[in-house]
Amino acid sequence: MGQSERTLVIIPTYNEKDNIRSVIELVLAQAADIDLLVVDDNSPDGTGGIVSEIAKINPRVQLLSRAGKLGLGTAYIAGFKWGLSRGYGLLVEMDADFSHDPREIPNMQKAAGDADLILGSRYIYGVRVVNWPLSRLFLSRGASYYVRIITGLPVHDPTGGFKCFRRRVLETINLDAIRSNGYAFQIEMTYEAWVKGFRVKEIPITFTDRYAGQSKMSSQIVREALWMVWALAFKHGFRRSPRVARNSAG
Repeated sequence: MGQSERTLVIIPTYNEKDNIRSVIELVLAQAADIDLLVVDDNSPDGTGGIVSEIAKINPRVQLLSRAGKLGLGTAYIAGFKWGLSRGYGLLVEMDADFSHDPREIPNMQKAAGDADLILGSRYIYGVRVVNWPLSRLFLSRGASYYVRIITGLPVHDPTGGFKCFRRRVLETINLDAIRSNGYAFQIEMTYEAWVKGFRVKEIPITFTDRYAGQSKMSSQIVREALWMVWALAFKHGFRRSPRVARNSAG
């Protein structure tokens, strides 16, 4: 795999000091062609300082510090732009709290051989969620059906946040025009890739809810996702298929 195909894993953080050292270590252990960018929103618990110290001794780790808590979507957009400007071929989104298993990254890299966007899916070939109450599982599954019905997006887990983009997807999407910031961000990015004709592939993962730190879920995030789905469908005339089919990734 050449320099143009190197993988950048982007991890947004806010108060993740209990997880960050371990997740960095496990991400980097997956393959020598993986680098890691932590986008920290000025965590009061010192997460950014921990990453900064690691980055001083490990060139595969970089820190992008932001002034305050600006949100998940803008963190990923900043990370995408950082990675694109440095020539990475694959850009991976994942959480810092081990809800996403870094050991799945090589499976994503492999799947990217014939796809443009790889989604780590909790709901393909069954339900793979650990440590969630039934109420949250029903909410998540209901949201997935809601998205599919309104937008026609043919994926089982449109709200999932563990995914891998080929650079050409991110180069084609107008990142400055992405409007959402919470879980709706995940829906919007996947929808934009699909409606532009990129090949989207789901692979099964097991999602384990965090054991350390606090969840970032809020009612505001849920409300944003509800209205964003309608906005996306309306923007593209309630299309049920992509505008154009693109060639498979290569």
